[in-house]
Amino acid sequence: MAWRRAASVGDVTADKGLQVEIDGRKLAVFRVGDQVYALEGICPHADAYLSEGFIDGDKVECPLHQAQFHIPSGKCLGPPADRDLVTFPAKIEGSDVLVDLG
Repeated sequence: MAWRRAASVGDVTADKGLQVEIDGRKLAVFRVGDQVYALEGICPHADAYLSEGFIDGDKVECPLHQAQFHIPSGKCLGPPADRDLVTFPAKIEGSDVLVDLG
């Protein structure tokens, strides 16, 4: 695994996603409880940043057309999106959020 720093822990809160770019990949980082999650950052239905979406517990709703996704798994929960999001392992280490792009 090649862990890369994505953000500071304080930058990732439960009520707001964080858009980051690592090696040219746009990711959305979310915090659910004590866990952090990294997902593909652009909605597969349209070019909208998921980090700007509405967060409800462990779900995020695309800000453009309201497609919903389960944050821990990336599973698509409703149209108009028609596929799951790519997820990346993420963890907190010290004061950093690290992501493994694989």
